[in-house]
Amino acid sequence: MAIAWFSLFLSFLLLLHGYFAQHQRYQQQQGQCQINRLNAQQPSFQMLAEAGYTEFFDLNNQQFQCVGVSVFRHVVQSKGLLLPSYTNSPILAYVVQGRGFYGLMNSGCPDTFQSSQKIQRFQDRHQKIEQFRQGDIIAFPAGTAHWVYNEGNEELVLVFLEDSSNNANQLDQVAWGYLSLENQHRALQHQGRQYGGRSYGNVFSGFDIEILSEAFGVCRETARKLQGQDDMRGHIISVQEGLKVIQPPFSQEQEQQQHGQYDPMNGIEETICSAKVRQNIDDPSRADIYNPHAGRFTTINSFTLPILRFLKLSASRGVLYRNSMMAPHWYSNAHSIVYITRGESRMQVVDHRGQAVLDDRVREGQFIVVPQNYAIVTQSGNGGCEWITFNTNDNAMINTLSGRTSAIRGLPVDVIANAYQISRDEARRLKFNREETLIFPVSTRSLRPYEGVVSA
Repeated sequence: MAIAWFSLFLSFLLLLHGYFAQHQRYQQQQGQCQINRLNAQQPSFQMLAEAGYTEFFDLNNQQFQCVGVSVFRHVVQSKGLLLPSYTNSPILAYVVQGRGFYGLMNSGCPDTFQSSQKIQRFQDRHQKIEQFRQGDIIAFPAGTAHWVYNEGNEELVLVFLEDSSNNANQLDQVAWGYLSLENQHRALQHQGRQYGGRSYGNVFSGFDIEILSEAFGVCRETARKLQGQDDMRGHIISVQEGLKVIQPPFSQEQEQQQHGQYDPMNGIEETICSAKVRQNIDDPSRADIYNPHAGRFTTINSFTLPILRFLKLSASRGVLYRNSMMAPHWYSNAHSIVYITRGESRMQVVDHRGQAVLDDRVREGQFIVVPQNYAIVTQSGNGGCEWITFNTNDNAMINTLSGRTSAIRGLPVDVIANAYQISRDEARRLKFNREETLIFPVSTRSLRPYEGVVSA
């Protein structure tokens, strides 16, 4: 009986958590979503560093203001290290290209990776390090310091979405970051007033050198170097001899886990120190919806990656083959931020008033913002199209307008016939002609040129 009451109480707390999270998002974005036009977003500012660069998308753009997020793209050269940093908002990252390893640092968690004194003269120990590869989704909780290293031979490309409207953020909707190098951040802050007002800085630079020296038990010179005053390498630095850390080999068991063979844990057993924060979304065998003639669709949410329940975020991966379509659909409980990873497609977005706010060709490297309840349809051309979608809910609910599980399919034929002033036969065809669920090939007559596009 006690266990039953505890389970009921826990469920009630989770419901309250979800309610207050969404209520805060509504309060912060009230009045920001009066959008008459949507347009594909390109980077507005590039921050260079020794071993790569970061491209920022304008945080002051009305579309990003509406959904309460900021997005940026890291490009890290081989043997490049993206320096440790932490932010006031949770981050969901997607690995577009490359491989490497990363670390998350949570105060109070044990240093479970340790070298042996018998093997090495100097013994090191640190928190857990994990490897990643192309197609991985990685979750970084708010306030958790993290770093990323490119151990491959090609450039590492990471797309980050930072949810500044999340209830974990107790500040304003401006992105705040800490622990990176000061000189580069001064330049960014100068440009930030023009490109979105982003605010970053080295957390050590504000402390007195004597205080730092005493706090860490080191000499003044070491304390001064913590502040990075004379270091011009930027936030991505080169490690020419390779980064030497303690990490286990990427085992066959981990590979199998990445390919869909999951642990039996349901998330209750996880703690903040052991929580799984990474999962691959590119593996075709993990597809939730698959059409051999049209493409596939895969989701990651709090059921498959439990930590997303606390981040209130999720992701989906769409792959359309040549001349295919993803059915018109909308998300009933989340905004969508779409990033094109390969190819191009025609996208149409319709708002709650029935007005087309976007009808355009979108290309690789562009972002599209789709507010909650706006309907979207995607149609690929001869080259196909692939994308990643970030959703502002840990269990985003998709609703389709056509197909076997659509809203139209759920209506009686007579309701359809009377609502749209068509015959019963036409209503029956409208309802039953599409047997596919979400993704299907299209006829050549629908592949018209992109004419009469709506753009900002």
